Amino acid sequence: MHPRSDSNQRCLTFSLSVSPRCRVFSYRDHLGNNVHHFDIPGGHNQLVIVAESLVEHQPLSAIPHFLAPDAWQELDCAGRRRGLLGDCCSPVNLPCLRQSCFPSQKSSMFVRRDDPLMLLHELNNKLYDYFSYSPRTTRVDSPIDEALRSRQGVCQDFAHIMIALVRHIGIPCRYVSGYLYHGKEDHDRSISDATHAWVEALLPALGWVGFDPTNALIASDRHIRTALGRDYADVPPTKGIFRGRTDSELYVAVKVTASAEPPPLDQDCPSRKTGPCWSRKRKRLRLRQNRYCRFSRPNNSSSKS
Repeated sequence: MHPRSDSNQRCLTFSLSVSPRCRVFSYRDHLGNNVHHFDIPGGHNQLVIVAESLVEHQPLSAIPHFLAPDAWQELDCAGRRRGLLGDCCSPVNLPCLRQSCFPSQKSSMFVRRDDPLMLLHELNNKLYDYFSYSPRTTRVDSPIDEALRSRQGVCQDFAHIMIALVRHIGIPCRYVSGYLYHGKEDHDRSISDATHAWVEALLPALGWVGFDPTNALIASDRHIRTALGRDYADVPPTKGIFRGRTDSELYVAVKVTASAEPPPLDQDCPSRKTGPCWSRKRKRLRLRQNRYCRFSRPNNSSSKS
């Protein structure tokens, strides 16, 4: 929930409030993700987490359509240094991908051809065309096979499928969790009141490049990065445990707005009257996420976000 400060993105302010009140501790994990954790030992029947951030984005350089002819060789040289990239190179054992994805073109989609960037552009677009975006058809713990069989899912499913395909052909790839700003002129099929997920692939001469198969986009200054990992299990917005016999319901609300100037954190940004305002060199995105968990009976809770 806490945006990263790296690349073209800088988190200017961040606030986290928890109810019932408790002491929140913070640290950074081995990938540079911001982690906040707390304990609530007393009984309670609801847990409310509100995170609010102000993020500044610099424009990203344009991504070309193709790379140099020796791009595959350069990529293999980087692969020999696999220890530096960790699990971003580890293949995902999903044999069902070969049988389910693009049955009419499966021979060409699972082998190296053209150059790495051209193949990633094509794969990003084909995942967008092949799968339907359908909220609530899968869960966070659903196996990838469900999305493959039904040809529908959400951003998390599409990111996992793309990671498996990209690693299979030897391109380092990682999972990105964050938010997407939806402007009036944007025609994204992902919903605006939820977190978002996409992937980043390591390419010669370009470094880590983001691909958003949910919306057939190259990651831009509309994408707000909060955490990096191997998959969703590494970087969920919140996770934790509670003690006691009870059922629970989770409600999530996300709001992202844009402004050329930093807005007060206690006011809506921007106003309905003025609408989003953009600057030529940078823009500031203010985001707010509410996570409300209600329990049937009081329980003890220990959570991490």
